[in-house]
Amino acid sequence: MLATRTSVLLIGLLSAAAALAADGPSFSCDKAQGMELKVCQSPELSKLDRDLAVVFKKALGQADSDSQKLLKATQRGWIKGRDECWKATNAEACVREEYQTRLVELQIKSGSVQVPAAVEFECDDNDKPFTAVFYNQLDPQAAVLTYGDDQTIAIAQRAASGSKYAREGVEFWEHQGEAKVKWYGQELTCRAAQ
Repeated sequence: MLATRTSVLLIGLLSAAAALAADGPSFSCDKAQGMELKVCQSPELSKLDRDLAVVFKKALGQADSDSQKLLKATQRGWIKGRDECWKATNAEACVREEYQTRLVELQIKSGSVQVPAAVEFECDDNDKPFTAVFYNQLDPQAAVLTYGDDQTIAIAQRAASGSKYAREGVEFWEHQGEAKVKWYGQELTCRAAQ
């Protein structure tokens, strides 16, 4: 009887350990430091890390050897950028945004998604072109926003009405053909071009 209880307890402990490993990030948390600790402590960030590992592996598998080298180098650069989130006012939000942006970027660059048509906007008192490409088939949903020569990836946000995409310093909210844009301190009102 005691052996049965011990076996049941051991199986339960092994199951719990396996569940924790499945819920953790793609890397070992044993020696984690800095922003890796944030990822290890957050189920949401851990899931984003696992998702990114899958997308990165798929992108590597689709790339030729030269592209693989470049992809690995940009991933190392991305990790350094993610680790700079310790400087942010909200480090966890910064890390989340870094993961979401990298997921979208890899999926687009790998060619695993069809590029939707760009939507052109005419903005008040401005001669710079503004376009948005909406990737609503991705997880997370995102928009690639281009203003003049500058481009950024913004992640879909909850909105009471219309569509809203944002990232640190940028907000795009569109409702019935009119868009309100905050672009690193500049505010624009735009309408979809006819």
